[in-house]
Parts: sequence; C-alpha cells; structure tokens
Amino acid sequence: MKVLKFGGTSVGTPVRMKAVAKLICDGNQKIVVLSAMSGTTNTLVEVAGYFQKCNTESANNTINHLRQKYVHHVKELFSNKDYASEATAKLDEIFNFLHSFSNVDYTESVEKAILAQGELMSTNMLVLYLKELGVKAQLIPALDYMKIDENGEPLMLPIRKFWESLLKNDAGQTEIFLTQGFICRSAAGEIDNLQRGGSDYTACLIGGSLHTEEIQIWTDIDGMHNNDPRFVDGTQPVRQLNFEEAAELAYFGAKILHPTCIQPARYSRVPVRLLNTMQPDAPGTIINNEIQKGCIKAVAAKDNITAIKVVSSRMLLATGFLRNIFEVFERFKTSIDMVATSEVGVSLSIDNDSRLAPIVEELKKCGTVVVDRNMCIICVVGDLESQNLGFESKVTNALRHVPIRMISYGGSNHNISFLIDEADKEAALKALSKELFSDNQE
Repeated sequence: MKVLKFGGTSVGTPVRMKAVAKLICDGNQKIVVLSAMSGTTNTLVEVAGYFQKCNTESANNTINHLRQKYVHHVKELFSNKDYASEATAKLDEIFNFLHSFSNVDYTESVEKAILAQGELMSTNMLVLYLKELGVKAQLIPALDYMKIDENGEPLMLPIRKFWESLLKNDAGQTEIFLTQGFICRSAAGEIDNLQRGGSDYTACLIGGSLHTEEIQIWTDIDGMHNNDPRFVDGTQPVRQLNFEEAAELAYFGAKILHPTCIQPARYSRVPVRLLNTMQPDAPGTIINNEIQKGCIKAVAAKDNITAIKVVSSRMLLATGFLRNIFEVFERFKTSIDMVATSEVGVSLSIDNDSRLAPIVEELKKCGTVVVDRNMCIICVVGDLESQNLGFESKVTNALRHVPIRMISYGGSNHNISFLIDEADKEAALKALSKELFSDNQE
C-alpha cells in the first residue's frame, strides 16, 4: 500500500480535483491525504482575524464570499444532482459552523477550529466525487486518530493501531481511504494542527507507522532541484536523495519539504517520492536511505540570517564560556544555525531576530558583540565525508570571488555551509552551479 498526499494547488480548482481523482483511481488500495483547496486557508485566517477583533460583520461577510466560491465549485465538479446536493449539505454544515463563532469568545482553540475547516471542505467534496465516479472511497476523519501530546508531538502508537484495525476490518473492500492533512486533536481533545510540515507530516506519520511501500508527496513542483531556479538558469531535478541530504536541503531553503516532516518515514525506512501533479509522468525525486558515493547533489540558500560575533580574551583556555553563550539563546528560545569558534571568539547565526535586542544585551556580559544583518546561508549538499578528497576545495574555489563571513564544515557528512551577504547570493549560486553541475546536466 502507498500513502499519497496532495497539496492545495493540486486540488485548487474542480478541474484539478478531477485530475487528482483520475490519478489516484488505478485499482490499487491506497491512503490519500488532502490539503485545503488553495486560497481557502488564507481566507480562514482572515476570518479568524476578524473574529479576534470582534468584527463579526466582516467575518461573516468573508465567510459568505467563501461559501459562494464553493457553490460554484460544486456546480463545476458534480454532474449528478444527488451527489451535488449531498456536497452542498456537507459544506453548509461547515459554513454554519464558521458562522457560529460570532457568538463565542475568541481563543486560540477557536482559531484552530476555524483553520481546520478548509481540509474538511476539500475532503468531503473529493470523497463524494469519487463515489459519483463509482469508486469505493471512504472518508476517514483525521480527528479520529491524529493526536498530539502536551509537547505537540504526534502519538505514533494510536495512529498505527487505528489504521491497522481499520485496514483489517475493511478486508480490502475500500479502494481509496481519504483523510485530512494538517489537522489533529490536542492532548486536551480540542481541534489542533500539526505545526511542522502540515499535510506532508500527516502523510509521513501514517506511512511511517504502517511501514507502507512508499509515501508520495504531490505538489506543483517537479521534485527538488540542484539549485534555485529563480536565480540560476538550467537547474535540474535531483532524482535521488538520502534522507539526511533531503533534510539539509529542506532546512536550508528548499521549500518543497519541511525539514522534520519526513522523519517518521526515515525512521521506518519508507521511501518518500516527490511528484508533480502538473507533470504526473515525470519521475520526480525519491528520498530513501541510499547514499550515492562521491556525489554532490544540490545547493540551497536560506535568507534573512543574522550573524552575531562575541569576542573576549576571557574565552582563552576558559571553561564554560561557550555554555554561557548558548544558554542565552536557550533562555530566549532562539535556535542557532551555524557556529564557528576561535581562541578568543565565537561567531554564530540565527534566522529569527525577534528577540535579538535582549540577546545582544545578555551577550555583552560575555564580551564585545558585533551583529551583521541581511546575511544568507549557502548550503552545498551531497556525500561530503572527509575521505572524499577535493570536494571542499572545489566548493570554496567556486566562491573565490564572493566574500565569506563564516564556513561550517565537518558537523555533517552531507553539508558544507557558507555565510555570505544576501547581496552576493545570486553570484554565489551561479558560481556554484557552474563549478559543480556544468558537466552533469541531464
């Protein structure tokens, strides 16, 4: 069995929803995870914002506009009046539920309940359309099995037990099990959402818990590319990545995956395939545990980085100096991207500067502090073990005309990272592409 996830753009219109239905109906049993139709979640965020400001009139007007949009979707999607009527009734229940928050005090739980309705809309529409086509489809509410603990971590055992019991009792009668991505229940039983990766995370949690044959993430992008196509011409899709390589690329700028969402698949050794709904015949990118020896796979860039340098002669031969610095960032709940040290100083980078001012004030107790904003991390990913001679020099040679603020090498076997000024990002990406991939184009 496979688990397939389709994002908002993949089901963004009735035409796209019909294309997805055609794609998944191949006679093989599968689990399909669906996001909200593109644009819906943004509208629901707007609705929640109006309710938060006690502007119920604007909230209800926005809900009504969204309702009219879905009325047109139903007309375009269904040809059978009975299924169209059932879809309309299901959507009416959801929209009436949204209107009901006019008489409720706004809380964080209210916001999460509002945002969850987009996935409920899309899945109710698609399952009825599949039934109209004569497909044996079953809608499985994510709120029945996707639960998180007090720390927001998914409870894998209940997920596995739920699906194993469902599949056993079904005995192969259902072709398509359709469920919602993103939404879940909190430890208190309230509607909540998966913060990391949303629907991708849902698919990987299900696929990983069941040790399925494969997890497929369908988007409107042809897998991961070996460089950023916005800045470099002629980029190519990367056909295979190791899980660690994929996580590095995702963290350092590749938007197609959240860096932690594929961890359940990695731990269960279930391959993840990235595919394009607009080009369903393209091979996409397969992510698994295999390593292609001696191969540099891709380059990614992460913007909006702030560099912080702390210099102090007290650091020389001192114990506890680095601990004191790192405790400052822990205290202000700010994660660190890169670190470089010398005898009398430490440089590091962060991607969240919301608490920068108090962090700097605390760091001044440790030494002289210098802050550089508008920086960028360039990350080169592949098989970069130390015994692979020449890779690091090839990469640094490509950047010989780019001023480099910091280098991180050795912390991972799959990553060399460079901190540079954002103004030099395009030049750096083009230079790396020419040096690393010019002889390896498809």
